[in-house]
Amino acid sequence: MRINAIRAYRRNLALTKPYTIAYQTTSEVENVFVEIELENGMVGMGAANPDPEVVGESPEQTHQNLQNEWTTSLVGRDIRGIHELIDDVRNQFPNAPGTLAAMDIAIHDAFGQYLGIPIVQFYGRNIRTLPTSVTIGIMNVASTLAEASDYIKQGFRVLKIKTGLNVTEDIERILKLRETYGHGLIIRVDANQGYSIVDLQRFLSATQAADIELIEQPLPVGKEYELLALPLETRRRLAADESLKGPEAAIKYSNEPQPFGIYNIKLMKCGGIRSAIHIANIAQPSNISLFWGCNDESRISITAALHTAFACPNTRYLDLDGSFDLAEDVVSGGFIVEDGYMRPTGGAGLGLTHTR
Repeated sequence: MRINAIRAYRRNLALTKPYTIAYQTTSEVENVFVEIELENGMVGMGAANPDPEVVGESPEQTHQNLQNEWTTSLVGRDIRGIHELIDDVRNQFPNAPGTLAAMDIAIHDAFGQYLGIPIVQFYGRNIRTLPTSVTIGIMNVASTLAEASDYIKQGFRVLKIKTGLNVTEDIERILKLRETYGHGLIIRVDANQGYSIVDLQRFLSATQAADIELIEQPLPVGKEYELLALPLETRRRLAADESLKGPEAAIKYSNEPQPFGIYNIKLMKCGGIRSAIHIANIAQPSNISLFWGCNDESRISITAALHTAFACPNTRYLDLDGSFDLAEDVVSGGFIVEDGYMRPTGGAGLGLTHTR
């Protein structure tokens, strides 16, 4: 089954509410979309929202790559050569994970539709459903509690709290959340590289009784091995995010002594489904758990991450809320959320329905 056409476009997607993390405030997000149309009329969808601060590629660069002459030369290729197609894209764009992610996802979606099966079934489903965390940005204590209340009313029981600007305020917010909502609530923290090792030790000591499930990327990239000053039991709850851009980093941090016990895999960092599975396979024999994250993304790439996560037996955590606060999207479907638990719809490919 041959590729009949490849189309790419950009779209600014408004957020229903702005949010703040350690280094920026965001009110809308730019996503880049690619469609791979097969000769039978089936259309595979891919999407990307690369973070230039993390991967060095902007949405504008992604869009240019998806429209260039080399990419359009894939028209006429057979979608059944899925791995060869993805390898060729990686060889052409080795330092553009957003470009690779968009193409990888679209190729997978088209291939799964051609086969008539979900992508998670193609790789082998290991997990049926898991709860996702929902994210609360950096804000004062009262606003944090109010937003937590809103999410709890919607059925979510796992919150990820952004921190990293002021450790004193961070401690107060976490302790107040635990005091207010008790231990029926799971609390995760994402410092977005905002702490020093001294800040982190202070935060850990002050919040010990709050029973934080995990802490994501507490130190800046390049400071990872300072974490070895912490006990092994503590490091098992630390997740690599910005430090984990691809399989090479996964190998590096899997060697003993390990600074992280958890890998946060984002398709936008590593370049799509194939690369994510490679990282997962590196992590498994090293007893490193998987935590699947995202940027502010279309349902397309969120669904792709969910399928990949559920194919990996060492997946333990989801943080796939990146499309929840979008005021618009170009697709519907893909996944179902019930009381905070996510699962794919079961449709062929990624199970998406075009709305644009």
